Amino acid sequence: MEQDEIYLADLWRIFAREWKWFVLVLVLTLACTYAFAHLVKRQWEAIVWIQIGQVGAVPSGQDPKVEPLQRVLERLQLVPFENEVLRGAGYAPDSSVASLYRKSVKLDPLPYAGPLIRLSVRSYSRQQASELATATVTRLRAIHQPLQAVQLASARARLAAIERDLRIAQAEHSRYLEAAQPGSQRGPAGKDAANPMLASLLLANKEEEIRGLQQARNDLAERLGPTYTYETSTIWPVYVPEHQAFPNPALTWGIGLLLGIFLGSSATLARNVARRR
Repeated sequence: MEQDEIYLADLWRIFAREWKWFVLVLVLTLACTYAFAHLVKRQWEAIVWIQIGQVGAVPSGQDPKVEPLQRVLERLQLVPFENEVLRGAGYAPDSSVASLYRKSVKLDPLPYAGPLIRLSVRSYSRQQASELATATVTRLRAIHQPLQAVQLASARARLAAIERDLRIAQAEHSRYLEAAQPGSQRGPAGKDAANPMLASLLLANKEEEIRGLQQARNDLAERLGPTYTYETSTIWPVYVPEHQAFPNPALTWGIGLLLGIFLGSSATLARNVARRR
């Protein structure tokens, strides 16, 4: 315990004698921190949540998403895709904005929330960051639209076929209903010598068929509605915080102060060692 107190006392005497070196290095470090904080290019970060488009009316066992989540994540990181985004936003692929865009793209997949993709990009102004985030979603939607159109065409063709079968079944139901009436002289097949019992049996089967077709039509139409079928889009507006993402003033000055204290202490001790030698 006494050795520690003596060591602290000696350390205090060293700092009291060499305080100028400590202050000088600390001031120089803070000056460099000030220059860094004011001369470095400021960066803003835009955050957007992407919802992958889907077609709800797909065959059983097939993924309703236009493109699987992992494939979308890989696509968003491809250099050709990023170049298309930059050209669409009006920036050259070899510009400083493009370089920062490529380095700053961060993807956070949320597979159990849609799935969704949380995309963040940086640029040298709030407007540029928002434009690049919007251009990324726009380009991804343009790629997904032809893929979705094929699935939609197939689903709508199935819906049209069901509606056609339903109309035929309803027309046949009307004929069977007429044939099943007492005293009817017209059979279920449009021939004379009607059999009302056979017509009643066919009528019941046709009613069951109509109910099945109506249920299939309603289910398919619901799945083609906006609840289950939608395009790739953002679920919330692009968010760009008011404050810059880099450099962070509080973090920059905190690191500068800690670094200044460390370097000042090291310079003070080094000066004391040099003096004793």
